[in-house]
Amino acid sequence: MNEIVILEKHWKEKFKNEWTNPLKGKIKVHNKHRKKIKWTEVKGIKQSEIRNENKYEIFYSLSVKCMIKDAHSYYHEEESQERCATFIDGKLIQDELLPREEKENHHEENSEYSDQQAVSEEVNMRLYYDRRAAVQYAERWWNDANPNYRYFEVNDCTNYISQCLRAGGIPMTGAPDRSIGWWYSGNSWSYSWSVAHSFRWYLSSSGNIFQAKLVDKPEELLFGDVICYDFQGDGRWDHNTIVVAKDSENMPLVNAHTNNSRHRYWTYEDSAAWTPDCQYKFFRIGG
Repeated sequence: MNEIVILEKHWKEKFKNEWTNPLKGKIKVHNKHRKKIKWTEVKGIKQSEIRNENKYEIFYSLSVKCMIKDAHSYYHEEESQERCATFIDGKLIQDELLPREEKENHHEENSEYSDQQAVSEEVNMRLYYDRRAAVQYAERWWNDANPNYRYFEVNDCTNYISQCLRAGGIPMTGAPDRSIGWWYSGNSWSYSWSVAHSFRWYLSSSGNIFQAKLVDKPEELLFGDVICYDFQGDGRWDHNTIVVAKDSENMPLVNAHTNNSRHRYWTYEDSAAWTPDCQYKFFRIGG
């Protein structure tokens, strides 16, 4: 039997079992907000393999699509994971998630954003932000990488959000100083373009190119706006998402990279990175 067929069967059986269902956290979140997962679709796509006699490893993408019943309407929520499965003599022995964390690894040196020269000529102009274009980009690339930009294997969340905002017409500023402004150019980019913590603080800086405004409640956000996450509540901002839809209670549904998610409920309570101490910041782009 084809390995991908075996893996899809393996996952379908896990989803049917109350104790092994990997969507238990998601089910809990949706139940909390009076929603229900009506059905789940699983698809595996093989990326590569390593074979050694009777033992071989399959590297694959697992895509999970859920149909969510929300009051009198329905919508799809999707998620994708990169995984590795080990087979011996055609039997599945192990299946594990590859290490791509939603909580950002802060590996870039000197990744703090500097506000000292944030104000630019562009900020003094009235900003036009095309929310529709930003959302269209977010929907097109939620589970793929645009070859016009670098893709960050371990954590691509902020890079993806920056691309969405750029697609919405936000001008870049600050190059070539990585600690100033928000920009991407060839093999270089600002910390605020790719690092979640730097991006969050750039959003609230006095001269940010987005003319971003901090709002109090998620209900105040519009399509194309941004949510920042500090999962541990320790002051280090880990993750960013973009609002692409709203549910029946006017709550945001968001897209993100790492793990790739589409129309996910904004709180992220179903994420392994989430803790009860999680802090959020809600930013209206374009004031």
